[in-house]
Amino acid sequence: MATSASAVLSKAVKQQYMDLPQGNKVQAMYIWIDGSGEGLRCKTRTLNYEPKSAQDFPEWNFDGSSTDQSEGSNSDMYLVPVTMFRDPFRKDPNKLVLCEVLKYNRKPAETNLRHTCSKVMSMVEGQRPWFGMEQEYTLLGTDGHPFGWPSNGFPGPQGPYYCGVGADKAYGRDIVEAHYRACLYAGVDICGTNAEVMPAQWEFQVGPSEGINMGDHLWVARFILHRVCEDFGVVASFDPKPIPGNWNGAGCHTNFSTKEMREEGGLTAIEEAIERLAKRHTYHIRAYDPKGGLDNARRLTGHHETSSIHEFSAGVANRGASIRIPRAVGQEKKGYFEDRRPSANCDPYVVTESLVRTCLLKEEGDAPVEYNK
Repeated sequence: MATSASAVLSKAVKQQYMDLPQGNKVQAMYIWIDGSGEGLRCKTRTLNYEPKSAQDFPEWNFDGSSTDQSEGSNSDMYLVPVTMFRDPFRKDPNKLVLCEVLKYNRKPAETNLRHTCSKVMSMVEGQRPWFGMEQEYTLLGTDGHPFGWPSNGFPGPQGPYYCGVGADKAYGRDIVEAHYRACLYAGVDICGTNAEVMPAQWEFQVGPSEGINMGDHLWVARFILHRVCEDFGVVASFDPKPIPGNWNGAGCHTNFSTKEMREEGGLTAIEEAIERLAKRHTYHIRAYDPKGGLDNARRLTGHHETSSIHEFSAGVANRGASIRIPRAVGQEKKGYFEDRRPSANCDPYVVTESLVRTCLLKEEGDAPVEYNK
């Protein structure tokens, strides 16, 4: 099992230094999305006070030419703090702060998709859009081989691993437990976790989160997962189809509801939203992975609990459909629906924004509408 060299460094020796008092100083770790639209970067600065909100952090900058976000001749990019969390690695009073990235001219960077999402969410605040996202991921060794798999072969076929218990069924639970507790400490809206269908594949759920909070909390949960895996010397992959063949892919099923959908008779509003989604399938497929649908094409085959990428479908309790209405929602005639199309490496800002555009702003066609500022 290939693990990183840094993972074997003595954590007990490190802890001697982490236990030292830090006086009245605070370490603030700034987190941002890089030019790939999938990777996360971070760096730390010292503050002479403990921030109480994101607005208490100073803006900062970084070299965008090293993150694929600018040219070397004009490389300074701005970090604008937007959401604060407790730091589960350095602990209180230290902080994590998620940032938007602005270019030299103060316009959003190309992969700063939070900026537009925030504007769209503000247009529908009165409808109280709630989201819950189910983030699947796969644990890999540093050589790219799935964690716990035989070095020259495959584990037994899928079946016993989903929600499995036991050393021969659950691969890497220590990482999952560490991530869960770190998210709770940080203040992330994590609400559950489970082992998935493919061995070494897991899922955590974030939500219900309202509006822009959904994207903020999922990105920080991803960051925390990467940092936990770093400590254990393994890699968390959000590739939607990490292992070709007869193995499940990885998605980010997105649950969505509005105040109207959650109230008595809300099933009518749910069905109306699904009708709108059916007419805009191509737009959503392009929005649901960072490569405009190319990544999801490997996953949405109509097999392994997925729908076909080429067809829209919906049904009650149907895990082979594009949209699933939970059975309890069908019985109670209110609640939420689940969009099963987003890939594991989707940008949650784009996914939630596209659902609001289609279902609440009632947009049509294959391109998003541009609204006045």
